[in-house]
Amino acid sequence: MGDMTDQDEPRKVGDRLAPATTPDKDAIKADRDAVSASHDAGPGPTPDEEAAADRSADSATEGVAESYEDMIEKGAAQEGEGKPGV
Repeated sequence: MGDMTDQDEPRKVGDRLAPATTPDKDAIKADRDAVSASHDAGPGPTPDEEAAADRSADSATEGVAESYEDMIEKGAAQEGEGKPGV
């Protein structure tokens, strides 16, 4: 069997059909290691980035705030395909 694993036939996984695959054992190990690895959000913003964000927020016009509120209301009432998940 060597360093490969295989799934010769498609198989049912939940409500979908998983295709036949031949993943490398190293790829499988890397995936399993990634599941248990710690993940963080990374470094926070620099002082320059914070200042730029503050300047950007201060320069928004009243129309921007109104458009934002309008889009929030439209999104809340959205129906059908494309509706954000909860």
